[in-house]
Amino acid sequence: MPTPPPATAAPVSADMTEIERALTHFAYLASRVRQHERLMTLVGLPLDRAAVALLRQIADSEPMRPGELGRLLGVEASHITRQVQHLEKGGFVTRVPDPADRRAQRIQLTPAGEDAIERIRVASCRGMQVALADWSPEELRQLAALCHRMVDDFVVHAEKDYAELDRSEGN
Repeated sequence: MPTPPPATAAPVSADMTEIERALTHFAYLASRVRQHERLMTLVGLPLDRAAVALLRQIADSEPMRPGELGRLLGVEASHITRQVQHLEKGGFVTRVPDPADRRAQRIQLTPAGEDAIERIRVASCRGMQVALADWSPEELRQLAALCHRMVDDFVVHAEKDYAELDRSEGN
């Protein structure tokens, strides 16, 4: 487990506190069960939130091994295995050989999975488009760029934490 910051660490800035508050509130609003159920009703799909997160990750990348997907989503491999099995039964994903290691498999979307994620994204974007209708095109470009930068930085930081954890556990 990553070590907590030392008690003598610099105080958190007011800007950082406001960013954390806004992101926490946004995450809450975006991840509410009712919001997810509404989205699934709009697109006509019976998928839970974890399945949608996994489909989104697979759609945004090359086919990956389950362990890689788990690392990117911050969940245990067993969770990914269960989700993949569920999505396979629904016809949304399939397993393909890993070209680097024929004993391993990667997960990729099927045409049904591609259709599902496209429907989910269109419905999600329509909701955001309504909410952000008064934003200028430049403000939207800036927001998109800053969000991508923030996520990329969070991923890099998380990977450093995982590497530190692995070293401390002797892996």
